[in-house]
This record gives sequence, C-alpha cells and structure tokens, in this order.
Amino acid sequence: MNAPWKANTPGSRDPFAAFICDDAALDVLRPLVVEMGWQPEKCHKGGLRNAVQSLSITASPNILMVDLSESGDPLNDINALAEVCEPGTVVIAIGQVNDVRLYRDLVASGIQDYLLKPLTANAVRDAMAQAQAVFAAPRQSDGSGAKRHISTAVVGTRGGVGASMLATSLGWAFSMEHKLPTALLDLDVHFGTGALTLDLEPGRGLTDAIENPSRIDGLFIERAMIRANDNLAILSAEAPINTPLMTDGSAFVQLEEEFRQAFEMTVIDLPRNMLINFPHLLADVNCVVLATEYTLASARDAIRILSWLKANAAHCQTFVVANKVQPVSQEISKADFEASIERKVSFTIPYDAKAATNAAKLGQTFAEANRNAKSSAVIRDIASAIVGVSEVVEESAGKAKKSLLGKFDLKSLLAKKDKAPA
Repeated sequence: MNAPWKANTPGSRDPFAAFICDDAALDVLRPLVVEMGWQPEKCHKGGLRNAVQSLSITASPNILMVDLSESGDPLNDINALAEVCEPGTVVIAIGQVNDVRLYRDLVASGIQDYLLKPLTANAVRDAMAQAQAVFAAPRQSDGSGAKRHISTAVVGTRGGVGASMLATSLGWAFSMEHKLPTALLDLDVHFGTGALTLDLEPGRGLTDAIENPSRIDGLFIERAMIRANDNLAILSAEAPINTPLMTDGSAFVQLEEEFRQAFEMTVIDLPRNMLINFPHLLADVNCVVLATEYTLASARDAIRILSWLKANAAHCQTFVVANKVQPVSQEISKADFEASIERKVSFTIPYDAKAATNAAKLGQTFAEANRNAKSSAVIRDIASAIVGVSEVVEESAGKAKKSLLGKFDLKSLLAKKDKAPA
C-alpha cells in the first residue's frame, strides 16, 4: 500500500481513538488527549485485535492510535486493520520492538508514525500534533504525476457500433503492449460489459462509489478496482435494473481525480446518455474516440456528437473510428460519410465476425484474443496515437495548458494508409 490512510476524506467521525494494551501507556496518553480537546473515554484498553473488532462495526476516527505490543506479526495485522479502517484515517502505531526495518515497513504500509514504549509525553504530543496536521492538510496534487496522465473517453454513435470493444481493447493495449498502468472505467452502470469481456466479476466498487462519493480516495480505488493484469484495473457494475442511477456525478469526478494520481492512462467507456447527463465528465479528458459505422443513423449522430464536442470539449483530441467496415457496399460510402461529418475518418476497422466470436469464447479483449488480425492492428494504431498524445503532454509540461491539446496537429500520427480492405 502507498500510504493509503493519509488521503484526506471529509466526514463526521470521532476526531481520535486509541486502543492501548497496558495501563502505564494509558496513563501517559489520557492527559494529552484532554489537552488536545478530545474525549479521554476514546482511549480503550486492548491492542490491535480489539481495534479491528471495534472498527469492524463502528466508523473509524480521524486519528487512530493502536498498540502493536501483543501482535506476533505487526505488518500482517496492520493489513487487517486497513480492511476495517475508513479511508482517510491517520494511524499512529506504538510498540515495544526497536527495529529500524520494522519502522520503515510500517511507514511504507501507510502508518503515519511509530512510537516506542515506554511512551513519553513529548513524543506522544508531537505525534498527535503531526497527525492532526496531516489530516487537516488539503489534498496535495502532484503536478509531475499529472503531466504523464492521459484520459480517453470512448463514445459510440449508436448501440452496437463497438465502443465497449474498443474501450476494453485499448485498455489492454495500453497495459500490455505499452506497459502503462491503466484504469478502465465502465460507466454503463446497469448493462456494462467491461468486466464480462475480461471474464471478471464486476464487484460493487462502482455502485459503492456512486452511493458514497466522500469515501473515494486512493485506498478505496485500491480495494474497489478489479485487476485484469499487472497494469490494468477495471471499475464497473451490474446495478439492479430496478434501481435508477441517482447521482449528481460528483463520484465520477472524484474517481477521475484518483485515477490521475494512481495510473498513467484512463479509459472511460462512456455511454451517450452519460455524456448528456454529466457533460463535466469530459472536463479532464484528453482524447475522445468516437466509434461509428457507415450507416445513416450513425452519420446523423456523429454529426451531433462532434458538434457537441466542439462546443463543450474543444480541448479534447477526437478520433473518429469507423468499425465493422465490410468490403461489400456499405449503407453509406466512406466518402459520403466523411462529407456529411465534414472531417476525415481517423481509423477504419474491418469487420471480422470470427474474431469477435473468438474473443467472446476466450473471455479476452478483442485485441488480445486476435493479435494477428488486421482489425487488431488498427486498434494498436489507435492506442499508439493516443500514447503519442501522452508524449506531447509530457514534453509540453510547464509550457502549455491542457486546452492546447485540442489544437495540436496529430496529422503525422494519423497519416497511415487506409486500413479498409480493398
């Protein structure tokens, strides 16, 4: 864990609680707790095991002091404590083992401080003051981390054009071929197929986030997301279809913020209705992949969505991707389609029903299951173009704002021969 308890989370919780094994330590602690303006009754007898039992049924405090003296395996027991702690809790551990390695391991696991027995008033007072400062401090933003992050939203002009296939395949390509830590967020809360495509159970992470946005922090992300591989984690849901989506969208904004801190790439499978209801979702998105087909309905909706993007998300680099393109005549020709949307199609993916069936049977993304297929090669080209945007952002850090992304000329990245079959 990377200091998960140190992320500040708003909420009405007790300011302090302690679980201490011996009376001598309690005698030192209680007067200092009163001095800090906290309740001395929150100093409980009993160590880490008692803390785990208590916090499994009650909300954890802002600052928690826990005694490891009776623990045979402090690091493992601290992980058990993390499972019941509310996100945002600042933890001070105390113990009898004077070992620099243990101290470093505990701090690395997320503990704020480790105090050695016998306790002294000055050491405890300083530790509590520092913990209070950590909890009260505003969330830090690491600009150096943010400059590397690229967020991509995949939107379909119509249902069935392959937006989810593209989202999962791009997530796989970023994580496996480009070796970039990647988050995949499936925002089709009731009928999403992201987890299903990856042969995973979706879990309750996304629904929990929507119901409790204030709980979202680094530790929540670590627990809620399902790992598909070492570099790819997914957050999705299969919410009951008799439960409407009740949210103001704040959870999605907070999730995007945490993804920027924890990953280098974010892929959002963004249904059209979510685009309409929560337009602020694109505020920090760098690239939009608009999946479409050469049909009259897709042409109409491509025009409408592109117009919306131009007015509301001009900072996004947009890629128009024609999917399921067959060598036989289409409902609309490529030339007519491009004329109607008044721009070129960025990438063309040939229709391959056999490859789609193969991916479904294997429980893998389309690109992973069909690595040698022409259609997968196009998807890898799309991923490379988006990674190219990432490189531009990194090189331009400190010199350009995010809005310049929309103005950057990516023709050199897109100047590839037409991928449609002859």
